[in-house]
Amino acid sequence: MDALIDPQTGDYAGTRTDTLANAVYLRLMTPLGSYWADPTLGSRLHELQREKDVSRVAVLACQYSEQALAPLLKDGRATLIDVTTSRPDTPSTGWLALQIGVTDASGRLHHFQHPVKVA
Repeated sequence: MDALIDPQTGDYAGTRTDTLANAVYLRLMTPLGSYWADPTLGSRLHELQREKDVSRVAVLACQYSEQALAPLLKDGRATLIDVTTSRPDTPSTGWLALQIGVTDASGRLHHFQHPVKVA
């Protein structure tokens, strides 16, 4: 079991977890190539901060997320990953919401939400 990282603050939550929550969080929040011990860990989601809030950014966010989470499938910790996007009700907020469903090796489905800043 790992110490759970709170996705809202990035700090340890004070509890333990045996889910893929930390693995998903770290792969989405870490810029690709910036972690010295594993240059393949991370995502390109940070690049979307410079993009205008247009429809193709949602497609890119899904692609970048799926690429970042693909190692979970490769090492057998997950069997299925589903990523969808939505926009907040108010336009021009500058945020895109990712809804991520990860089915772990035991068949349990875990849901995660991840905000992505766009210009």
